[in-house]
Amino acid sequence: MKPAEILRLAHVGRPPAPYGVQRLARCYSIDDLAHLARRRLPAGALAYLDGGGEGEYTLRRNRAAFQDVELLPRALVDVSDVDTSTTVLGTPVPLPIALGPVGGPRMFHHEGERAAVRAAAKARLPFGVSTLATVDIDDIVHEAPAATVWFQLYIWGDREVARKLVARAQAAGCTALIVSADCTVRSNRERELHAGIKLPTPDLTVRTLLDGGLHPSWAWHFLTSEAITFPNVEHAAGRTPDMGEMFDGTVSWADVEWLREQWDGPLAVKGVLSPEDARHAVAAGADAVIVSNHGGRELDHVPATLDALPSIVDAVGDEIEVLFDSGIRRGTDILAALALGAHAVLLGRAYLYGLAAAGEPGVRHAIDILADELRKAMALMGAPTLADLDRTLLRPARTAIRA
Repeated sequence: MKPAEILRLAHVGRPPAPYGVQRLARCYSIDDLAHLARRRLPAGALAYLDGGGEGEYTLRRNRAAFQDVELLPRALVDVSDVDTSTTVLGTPVPLPIALGPVGGPRMFHHEGERAAVRAAAKARLPFGVSTLATVDIDDIVHEAPAATVWFQLYIWGDREVARKLVARAQAAGCTALIVSADCTVRSNRERELHAGIKLPTPDLTVRTLLDGGLHPSWAWHFLTSEAITFPNVEHAAGRTPDMGEMFDGTVSWADVEWLREQWDGPLAVKGVLSPEDARHAVAAGADAVIVSNHGGRELDHVPATLDALPSIVDAVGDEIEVLFDSGIRRGTDILAALALGAHAVLLGRAYLYGLAAAGEPGVRHAIDILADELRKAMALMGAPTLADLDRTLLRPARTAIRA
């Protein structure tokens, strides 16, 4: 072959930069974003993002459960028009996806919730604000007035603080309330402890400073941005939160019934892993349950959420919405959850990797990756609408693959 012919075949250019950020150009999957995020974060922040409870069995099992499932596509179906639109907690959305509530996002990127809510608004997806948000809820709503914002509540030991938090969320315009039921006491997160992470505020130790020197961009923004605090709790409690006061073990189903009286919009109970608890949620007046094990960050050795999902759908799926989170990294993961009866999914780490990698453009890229993968998977499955996804499309893998 002549040199001129070789030059015509050779491609030395870079791929297009998503949203103008060149470092995202070669991120084709959530795992690629995670790789980039891990390069940019110091050890403490990475331990908080990647870690789980105690021995992290559940953290691993959440991913392995998706690998234990095989897909059975239907052949020769017209999939020229794939429709992923639905309605979640009263809000029409173009994808069966929401950005789930996460505590402490500014540990991963200095804009934190501000960047994430802008990305959610542009994708027309709901954005969940945690009780332990690092930006005031009024500022989050003001950042993206068109966004659909949900508020997630940890029920403080002092119920007056919980009442004030709910009132602030209502006044800010949040459209749904998510009550966390799986974190009445806080677990031992050993990876965080080894990395020196201590809430409510991360310690600025010599170790942190030295590690930050290896990640200058993160360290610069950490040192020059406003201090990381939990302003919504501080407004409601009148002081810096004490984790023992918040997670004091006193929460019960009576609190969900009480909140049902306080909140007139959609109410979801998050952290349900059994049909019995799902039925409790129905009896307490909830509009939805979120099948979740807190991303493997709370009680270890509980079932993977994908394994828990079918029995909960069978128990209450005709009465309330069944949503799903924990372990999602692929469009096929979303497809499997929907086929097992979930109405929609909430993302956690999947979008946080994008946030850590590149702020708002990274979150938008994470959403784009999963949306593209979901649409292509539905087309290849011969399922042009969400209603076409059911359990006949799945089977257990003959040889389970363990992470």
